[in-house]
Amino acid sequence: MSTTKDFIINQLKDRIAGFEAAAKEQTVGRVLKVSDGIALVSGLSDAMMSEILLFKSGGQEIVGVALNLEEGLVGAIVLGDYMAIKEGDEVACTKRILEVPVGPNMVGRVVNPLGEPLDGKGKIEAAKFYPVEKIAPGVITRASVKEPVQTGIKAIDAMIPIGRGQRELIIGDRQIGKTAIAIDTIINQKGQNMKCVYVAIGQKESKIANIVAKLEEAGAMSYTTIVLAGASTSASLLYIAPYAGCAMAEYFLDQGEDVLIIYDDLSKHAVAYREISLLLRRPPGREAYPGDVFYLHSRLLERACKLNKDFGGGSITALPIIETQAGDVSAYIPTNVISITDGQIYLEPDLFYQGQRPSVNAGLSVSRVGSSAQIKAMKKVAGKMRLEAAQYRELAAFAQFGSDLDEDTKKKLERGKRLYEIFKQEQYLPVHVAKQVLIYYALINSYVDDVPVEKIREFEAGLFQYADLNNKALALIEEKKELTDEIEAELKKVIEDYKATLDYLIK
Repeated sequence: MSTTKDFIINQLKDRIAGFEAAAKEQTVGRVLKVSDGIALVSGLSDAMMSEILLFKSGGQEIVGVALNLEEGLVGAIVLGDYMAIKEGDEVACTKRILEVPVGPNMVGRVVNPLGEPLDGKGKIEAAKFYPVEKIAPGVITRASVKEPVQTGIKAIDAMIPIGRGQRELIIGDRQIGKTAIAIDTIINQKGQNMKCVYVAIGQKESKIANIVAKLEEAGAMSYTTIVLAGASTSASLLYIAPYAGCAMAEYFLDQGEDVLIIYDDLSKHAVAYREISLLLRRPPGREAYPGDVFYLHSRLLERACKLNKDFGGGSITALPIIETQAGDVSAYIPTNVISITDGQIYLEPDLFYQGQRPSVNAGLSVSRVGSSAQIKAMKKVAGKMRLEAAQYRELAAFAQFGSDLDEDTKKKLERGKRLYEIFKQEQYLPVHVAKQVLIYYALINSYVDDVPVEKIREFEAGLFQYADLNNKALALIEEKKELTDEIEAELKKVIEDYKATLDYLIK
């Protein structure tokens, strides 16, 4: 009798233990409320922050992410069709943090923030899955930023150099060339051993289609991944898009490769996060943004880094874009991102409308890495370029009111006019660093002083063409990356020989 009793008790204990294990294996809750891509769920006591939730509605499973963990309630963002979810639907925990597919097969593709293809080129076989949220590498694992990212944009490479592992903000009003700088930089990475990730946040799909066409035309899609969360996409996908793009970049970082990532733009990202936060009843603060909006961008941009050799030596260089309203860089989101990044490229509307393209303001733009991110040849010819550009703007404004100028001021004004003409550049035509060194060498050594200002760009194009055909200076700069006596002699020779062929110069 005692044996039978013990047997029954043990059986019951085993069943209870099995029941508890099954209950712990998958926690299930119910939808209390759903609206605008947000769902409030009860019964998910074991849910983790950023955990994938499965909404089971009408025979289909819709993916969501836990964002608010409250007592007895979980606020989740829905990454699929929230209209299909009804009150009372079942919601299951998955014990998996939100992750995206990564790997070499993502290169050359246009995907959404969940890593699903949007380009009609078929399914992507992922090498791995990386979590979208990840703690940034620590100080011990990092190295100093000293290798250049050649943007191919003359004004930036000379005055505001960007290094591998840097975070450089591109800031300015709408429609004045912020995206153009980013796309030109991607095009210029051809042959530079750099993977690129372009994250489009809230951009028109037609604009991204044009960008893809331009990148394919330039042969840049072979090393570029585009993560698209378009203007018609829900706030939930806009919110996770930059983190997903960063996770895709981190795969290559872990392989010891260099990656350039562009977030276009974080203003729309902040607005999407504000929308989600207000729907989740988080307290609004300044400009109705929640209190953690600074952390939103800081935890993203801190993931850009240059790792030391012990940790693979890879790098992620971030170019976040921020859109200002009427040039107001003192607004909440611009000041937040300025304080997170290692410098900013400020595009000025007045310069843009005066025909200066790109409209880089030398006074307000800065790179906190500085000449460490330039090759020695560029450092030598562009040393005082930023100061001269800023001084010219000041002198030009002052000279409007005075007719009697001394010779020194006139000389600075004439040099400044030629410098700003050299800075002008066509879109989608980045200039190789060796050619930039050539034209700046001509400028600082007074070889262009007798060239009329209106002929400077014609002179520059002709000089580049002549140097390609008749001189080894460009190849030497590319090889040695510094200005030796031999290279300087070659530069002088090519400039003087080319000038001798021009008929519009004063003999």
